[in-house]
Amino acid sequence: MGIRKKTNKNPPVLSHEFVIQNHADIVSCVAMVFLLGLMFEVTSKFAVLFITVQYNVTISTNEGPEETAVNHFHHGIKDLATVFFYMLVAIIMHAIIQEYVLDKINRKKHFSKTKHSKFNESGQLSAFYLFSFAWGANILLSENFLSNPVALWEGYPHTLMPFQMKFFYICQLGYWLHALPELYFQKAKKEDIPRQLVYIFLYLVHIAGAYILNLNRLGLVLLVLHYFVELLFHVSRLIYFSNENRQMGFTIWAVLYVIGRLLTLSLSVLTVGFGLSTVENQAFNLAAGNFNIFFVRMTVLSAICFTQAFMMWKFINFQLRRWREHADAQTLKKKQAPAKNKSKKDKANGVNGVSSHGADSPRSRKEKSS
Repeated sequence: MGIRKKTNKNPPVLSHEFVIQNHADIVSCVAMVFLLGLMFEVTSKFAVLFITVQYNVTISTNEGPEETAVNHFHHGIKDLATVFFYMLVAIIMHAIIQEYVLDKINRKKHFSKTKHSKFNESGQLSAFYLFSFAWGANILLSENFLSNPVALWEGYPHTLMPFQMKFFYICQLGYWLHALPELYFQKAKKEDIPRQLVYIFLYLVHIAGAYILNLNRLGLVLLVLHYFVELLFHVSRLIYFSNENRQMGFTIWAVLYVIGRLLTLSLSVLTVGFGLSTVENQAFNLAAGNFNIFFVRMTVLSAICFTQAFMMWKFINFQLRRWREHADAQTLKKKQAPAKNKSKKDKANGVNGVSSHGADSPRSRKEKSS
């Protein structure tokens, strides 16, 4: 993310600079149009598609003395409208965090351009990962997925989801879609755009894949695990920017990163490779949401394994680069130390020479006068 310079000049209306400076206000007005649509009967049916979660299914249960109605949801094409609206909400929240939190810290710390960009990225992602991790972990605990791992594949296809789980996926898709226009709004550097596009694409493909293929339970577990590791990295980078001597967080992150990749592969193979292969219903049925066939299972496993291998390759290159930079810094310090000692000795010899030869003693002045 580049540095946005504030000027007193007002840019021309609808110019690039005008849109960039006022994008949060523009997006807020668009979101307000949908909210105002709820107030009128003519437009309320249309506005509801964007604001509320669609495809509600009510199921009656007899857990107590009386029947209770439980609302569940499944996915469909109307979810695209809801994802679009919450993408607008994500853009607004991004601008609020940037202006009222990160920009104020940047003005106090006076970061360089490189640190300014990385600080903004880590600040935004730390807030998102913290919120998503806490939300996702709460869903896992409430649905007892951690205490009962068999539920990850038992009863597949998992076409019905509780409200919290469906809304979680809608918000995740909305957030990562909002990252695409943010590359323009935040004036991302050209050399950073390919890297950011790659990880945005990976997030969207995996989240949408788990959502559409009804692997929402496995996807939720893997997202919570991944977000926890990523949260630790970005928090460690924020701490490093405040004090460059505090690098312990990166060491802890490196260990947990490798463990996270192994757990992701293990859970994926256990659920997709072994768990789903034992489920009785293994016929492809698009209407019923059943994708439990060998080809789909192998495709899902291949995509997960490829992504984890790609992430490990990037991680190894990152660590090697850090070690090389650290080794070069240590070598430079060792070279500078003898040079400093030599310069100190030369200065000392110069002072001694001046005191013994350059300065006239009282006796020499008497001899000169006589």
